[in-house]
Amino acid sequence: MTDKISMLTEKANAIRKLTIQSIGELGVGHIGGALSLCEVLAALYFDVMEVDVQDSKMADRDRFVLSKGHGGPAVYAALALKGFLDIKDLQTLNRSNTNLPSHCDMRLTKGIDMSTGSLGQGFSAAIGMAVAGKIDHKNFYVYTIIGDGETQEGQIWEAAMLGGSRKLDNVIAFTDYNKMQIDGYTEEINGLEPLDLKWKAFGWHVQTVNGHEIESILHAIDNAKTTKGKPSMIILDTIKGKGCDFCENLVASHNMPISEEAWKQAVEWLDREEV
Repeated sequence: MTDKISMLTEKANAIRKLTIQSIGELGVGHIGGALSLCEVLAALYFDVMEVDVQDSKMADRDRFVLSKGHGGPAVYAALALKGFLDIKDLQTLNRSNTNLPSHCDMRLTKGIDMSTGSLGQGFSAAIGMAVAGKIDHKNFYVYTIIGDGETQEGQIWEAAMLGGSRKLDNVIAFTDYNKMQIDGYTEEINGLEPLDLKWKAFGWHVQTVNGHEIESILHAIDNAKTTKGKPSMIILDTIKGKGCDFCENLVASHNMPISEEAWKQAVEWLDREEV
């Protein structure tokens, strides 16, 4: 287990560095909400999910939907490290004629299961995939990540109600609870607490873990898989901009300009330090 955690920690650090570099080379982007996802993406892509790089549309594969689509750069970094993309492709992030737009697009990017960006819609699609899996008697899991600001969308709760009422135990969802959104602190704009009790009221199995502690994430996923008759929500207690000194815990990091000096220093620091 220690070797696995060490390997996944290295993957998370690599995802973080590639995310900072790709957004930094562009000069602007959704860096804060991408960097809060690195540990969960490392756990999913390099340990948990059943996917095939050679057959990205394999019928029985696990599905992944990033409903908070602006975190796409971190997903692209994970896909590149996994082998779905060439690492050099990350340099085309959100540029003209790119296959890596700011928000994930299943028509353009190998390994993306659903186009997202309009908040709430990705989560609904994930619930629909899980319903289809049950109808077809398939054993795949649907993994999906929503944002805390996104959780204010009514569509999230419509999908949550369906997931609970259909007892979709093939859904494992995560809330990236970094407590910030585009306009400020989530609690000041439209507070979510008690977030865990809200999900429980909709019939979901709920856990809250440190979103930057890979062992805790893996343990929560294992618990979710053993819970039958309920979909699972894992609330990730995260830090926006985690591991990047110029944007960590900064509201403005939702989408911000980045200088070449700043991103290069951040990557150099990650090369030296354990995040």
